[in-house]
Amino acid sequence: MAIHIRRREFVRTLGGAAAWPLTVHAQQPAMPVVGFLNSGTPAGLAHLKAAFHQGLSEAGYVEGRNVAMENRWAEGQYDRLPALAADLVRRHVTVLAATTTPAALAAKRATSTIPIVFTIGADPIAIGLVDSLSRPSGNVTRVNNYLSDLGAKRLELLRELVPSAAVIGVLVNPNFPDAESQSKDLKEAARKLGQQLQIVNANSESDFDKAFSTFVQLQARVLLVTVDPVFNSRREQLIALAARHKIPAMYFGREFVLAGGLMSYASNLADGYRQAGTYVGRILKGAKPADLPVVQPTKFELVINLKTAKELGLTIPPGVLAIADEVIE
Repeated sequence: MAIHIRRREFVRTLGGAAAWPLTVHAQQPAMPVVGFLNSGTPAGLAHLKAAFHQGLSEAGYVEGRNVAMENRWAEGQYDRLPALAADLVRRHVTVLAATTTPAALAAKRATSTIPIVFTIGADPIAIGLVDSLSRPSGNVTRVNNYLSDLGAKRLELLRELVPSAAVIGVLVNPNFPDAESQSKDLKEAARKLGQQLQIVNANSESDFDKAFSTFVQLQARVLLVTVDPVFNSRREQLIALAARHKIPAMYFGREFVLAGGLMSYASNLADGYRQAGTYVGRILKGAKPADLPVVQPTKFELVINLKTAKELGLTIPPGVLAIADEVIE
């Protein structure tokens, strides 16, 4: 009988020992959670998401080790963003990374308390995201890719590329928050250059074929693709259409040129995402968004794909080649 009692006591002792680590584990501080909100698609922007994780890693945070991620993608449907942002807020994420202009606006409306890091290409003051670049107010700071404001320079480069082009086509997504501002700036720049523009709207993949047919009908000799996350996510299709219709095109990111597009003039998008990841890491360590100045790009890159130019039967003027930061052969 005594032996049976000792065995039961031994089992109870083992049970207590097994339960003890679980109790200790439950008392460990919860892993911080980063909410990642983007207007595009995971496949189309995988390289930018990787750059974001690189920035997090540089700040000492690795997903699954000491930080968790909640990712939300709108798949090009901007009207989904408010609900996606609200869902991340309900989940009490530690920091919210809103990495496109529409996502940033949705995040700003969804919370005034959770720290938010934006990386977008529009003017943050003009669209109401921050009050000041040097000292953003409230729960917001930003890495500025400064993409939209480069439209006039892109237009000038297209003019140098094909001086004989009477008409320049412009592809715009009217649903993008900065679309009206981009169109206005391009019209003003074209007026100063004495250049005729034909602006065509497209806001979904199904619109692109029709848009390019319209450019052909309007005799647009070259094309400028304005800043928009949907266009970035669908860049393979846009590049293929430009090649099929033999239209030299200017894009807003080197990713287009690496994928076979002709030319881009922009800051480095991937570096902007990396810096956003670094800022998120700093906030996780205790920094306040209001104390982190908005990061502005310091370099803009002209990237040219000579193979694509040859396929289009286009000779890049020596003056344009001379100022290129990168030439892909």
